[in-house]
Amino acid sequence: MTQQNIKDNMEVIGADGVHVGTVDHVEGNRIKLKKSESEGFHKGHHHYIELGFVAGVEGSKVRLSANAAIAVTLEEEKSGKPVGPSAEA
Repeated sequence: MTQQNIKDNMEVIGADGVHVGTVDHVEGNRIKLKKSESEGFHKGHHHYIELGFVAGVEGSKVRLSANAAIAVTLEEEKSGKPVGPSAEA
């Protein structure tokens, strides 16, 4: 299964090969991204991506099924809410 192939510090890329983030670790059914890569008003805390969006693991990269521009809109807060101005940390 793909989840077992995902390791800490792997690069997460979109289907287009563009960088989305770096794996902090897998937590439940989501990839927890390193908080050091959070931007804007989301800076300083972790974002998550559902494992269902993972297309596969290629070497040291986790490839998502969506292009990077779409993948970042699929990121979630710890609570499971979408990332956004009114989302809780």
